[in-house]
Amino acid sequence: MFQNTVVAGGGVLGTQIALMAAYTGHDVTIWLRSEGSVGRTQPKIEHYSAQMLEDLAKAKALIGNPMGAYVYPRGLIRDWKSATPESIDALIADARKNLKEHIHLELDMAKAVKYADIVIEAMAEDPQQKIAFYEKLAPLLPEKTILCTNSSTLLPSQFAAVTGRPDKFCALHFANSIWKMNTAEVMGHPGTDPEVYQQVVAFAQDINMVPLQLHKEQPGYILNSMLVPFLNAAESLWANEVADPKTIDMTWKLATGAPTGPFQILDIVGLTTAYNICTMDPRSKEEGSTMNKITRLLKEKLDRGESGINAGKGFYDYTQRS
Repeated sequence: MFQNTVVAGGGVLGTQIALMAAYTGHDVTIWLRSEGSVGRTQPKIEHYSAQMLEDLAKAKALIGNPMGAYVYPRGLIRDWKSATPESIDALIADARKNLKEHIHLELDMAKAVKYADIVIEAMAEDPQQKIAFYEKLAPLLPEKTILCTNSSTLLPSQFAAVTGRPDKFCALHFANSIWKMNTAEVMGHPGTDPEVYQQVVAFAQDINMVPLQLHKEQPGYILNSMLVPFLNAAESLWANEVADPKTIDMTWKLATGAPTGPFQILDIVGLTTAYNICTMDPRSKEEGSTMNKITRLLKEKLDRGESGINAGKGFYDYTQRS
């Protein structure tokens, strides 16, 4: 088992990945760029830690309920069939301890990765930022360290050469709310060592994820190959003034029984990520195109500070909720 885990980036998923690794007993360091990043990351740690503990506590009421097997927090409870109120209380006690003791924040990159068994890059979907990060990281990594990217849409082969360890590099992509939606998509590139690939699969299992193994590189992996076109379709309806986001969300939820609509999902994912994905599409530069309209509208919301649920406002206002 990899004991020393480093997560580069304290965004929504970076924080969640770190917390799940800590929850399962790994020692975790979150590397951050600046003191300002520390100030933005600490509230996320507190927020998601509280959510995880709350979901564990709520799971006790699901024991004996036939629906419990479908809605319990899968990443927090390994074996639902044998779960009891007492065993969940024990998990809560361990979680309080692990989430407090096993998370460390570090600004010095060399210190952060000195003993790393695995480094998971969870930075913005900006190829140039990622390349700059890998070039700075490469000479600092111990020989043993495996490097992964949590990129949502970019291919590991785009960055393999600049990592300095292409054979020890692959993608490990998580869904949001990973303590409940516990998927981990593992995608290598042609130069990934098969043994390293399987070590990453084993690490995903160690942190209570279900490893989803891809046999070849695919932009967007499995999940986002389905999700991104869905979100783009909703954004197109909005950008072309067919309907407003709340109506589009309501349509999807009423017609499919889904608990969330596409714009609620965008708020959870974060509008910065959505914007970065759009700007990588060449059509976003074509004046008057639908993708250009989507990119412009997302930029307007970001300029107003409406970047999603973690900012308190995105397509919905979360500041008025209790």
